[in-house]
Amino acid sequence: MSDHTMKRASLAELKKMRKAGEFHHNPQAPEGESLGREFWEKAMVSSPKEAPKSVHLKLDPDVFEFFKAQGKGHLTKMQEVLKAYVVAHR
Repeated sequence: MSDHTMKRASLAELKKMRKAGEFHHNPQAPEGESLGREFWEKAMVSSPKEAPKSVHLKLDPDVFEFFKAQGKGHLTKMQEVLKAYVVAHR
């Protein structure tokens, strides 16, 4: 989940927030607008992507330092480079 508006909380934290009255619910809130027939006629069911595999990978120090020096997201960048290689060689 990469949406910056989403927050993570454990069940214990949620219970604590509820007890403290930190959940806001307005029973008088208006109902959302209907999506309409056209939306539902075009709606499709999609399956989630397969979860990535976790692996142990040995890298030469210079390769690792190159990506790490680029800052946060260096592991994702490594994944993108490997994926581009796979696509190019299919």
